[in-house]
Amino acid sequence: MRPGFVLEVDERTPPLLVHQGDGVLLERFPVGSRVVYPPLPRPGIGAVEAAVDAALSAPVGSAPLASLLRPGMRLVLVVSDAGVPSPRMRGTDVRARLIERVLSVVAAAGVDDVRLVVATGLGRRRSAAEVAALVGERVFRSFWPGALACHDAFDEANLVEVGTSGAGEVLRVARPVAEADLVVSVEVVQDAGAGGLAGLAAGVGAYGSLRAVHGVAAAMRDAAGWFAVPDSPAVSAAGTAAAAAEAVSTSAGSRGVADRLGAVLAGAVPVFAVTATVNAAVGPAAAGFLTRREWEWSLPDQAMALAAGRGLDRLGGWARRRVWQETTADYAVTSVGAGEVTAVTAAAWAEVDAGQRVAVEGQSDVLVVGSAPFGAHHGSGPGDAVLGVHGALAEVLGRHTGRPVVREHGAMIVYHPMAARFSQVHQPSYVDFYAEVLAESHDPATIEAKFERQYATDPWYESLYRSSLALPGVHPFHRWYETAPGRAYLGEVVVVGGDRAVCARLGVRAASTLADALEIVSGSVGRDPSITYLHSPPRLVADVR
Repeated sequence: MRPGFVLEVDERTPPLLVHQGDGVLLERFPVGSRVVYPPLPRPGIGAVEAAVDAALSAPVGSAPLASLLRPGMRLVLVVSDAGVPSPRMRGTDVRARLIERVLSVVAAAGVDDVRLVVATGLGRRRSAAEVAALVGERVFRSFWPGALACHDAFDEANLVEVGTSGAGEVLRVARPVAEADLVVSVEVVQDAGAGGLAGLAAGVGAYGSLRAVHGVAAAMRDAAGWFAVPDSPAVSAAGTAAAAAEAVSTSAGSRGVADRLGAVLAGAVPVFAVTATVNAAVGPAAAGFLTRREWEWSLPDQAMALAAGRGLDRLGGWARRRVWQETTADYAVTSVGAGEVTAVTAAAWAEVDAGQRVAVEGQSDVLVVGSAPFGAHHGSGPGDAVLGVHGALAEVLGRHTGRPVVREHGAMIVYHPMAARFSQVHQPSYVDFYAEVLAESHDPATIEAKFERQYATDPWYESLYRSSLALPGVHPFHRWYETAPGRAYLGEVVVVGGDRAVCARLGVRAASTLADALEIVSGSVGRDPSITYLHSPPRLVADVR
């Protein structure tokens, strides 16, 4: 695997690929700018099924799965949500392969009381076709719909209290999980810090339990680690890959409450984890220009990059969004683990961290980022303005160890169309959040106090969430709260290519070009600022020293 590295732009540097929501462009950066390239995707392990069988027979920190099973027991498989990885996997989802190997062990043990729960948490319910793609056609035909369902975080009749954390948070989870003799958690890990026990509790928890996880106070308190300057670099202080991955996880957003709720769940129900990690693929193998460095592009790569940019420009908005929604990636499975959930998760985080970390010397005045054309929550497509702000200020800005790439009160320049378009199927509450809530305030605390309960308990939004494919009414609120730490840390946020009226509604500034954006921020960072461009996707974690 080729590691990531930092390039200083000079006169010979070719135009660089930048994602701009549902478009791509080639941009020339000022001489002296730094470009942080992610590592190239890691190779896979090869025989996945054999690796799963080996992990189930010799798990970490646990007896083999077969020895935990007995006839007559109640077994629940909790399957991590289809929103990860993003973009979707091409071909058979690795979770389907994990589930089939687990069920073969279960059948051999004579266990016939088996249920599967798709851990959608406060995400949207998945369609039958999406669930079939997630668990595999054979498992789907055998269990759907009676013994295979998506979690419903608002189904009060089927949510059971399992305990209270030391800080007083009450955890209520789906009834099948609460009443299980054993839970097998099946998960794909794409980012260090994501998933694990905290993700499991969030995936099967009630809205009331998860309010504390997603609230403004939790976002601000738990993200304080984002901006702390460590006494020594994160990697050298960590000592091991697992500890380094943990350093990333503690700077990855609101985890304190989620971790406590995860501990409550683990104390109430035995959990056996089965986890796979995937590499940082972006799209199909044929679109290699998406991950290769520009000066290494072949003539076909150059032609494909130009064709992609021009072709997307010519497409209408609906067709362009459809292209990205149907994009799949040729991921390689890089590891498989099974056993005690904390140990398995730590190993998975270490694996993905090793494939994403890039050393960066010092902070910059200006951080430039593109906007990924896909995401776990995108319903209307990658041009969605609310999720565009969230992607930049909560996801990209937080992907670092110790401290961000940009200095405090520095500027962030984001490439994004910032369009006020939302899916009527998936995002009905986003329409009203944009039109009503953001028209009154950008302040997360004000929004939380005045509007959240109204949207969370609205019967229409709840009905669409429970009976259709809509995100819950509260979903845009939680994404907005997660931008609060970034807003407090940065001096200015400017969007290249953003609609000016939409940007004003979102509390950010719009610019036509990179040069215009640098002119706008010159009052706060000067006319000769240090600039760093995070060249992604693929994903990267900046280890700022």
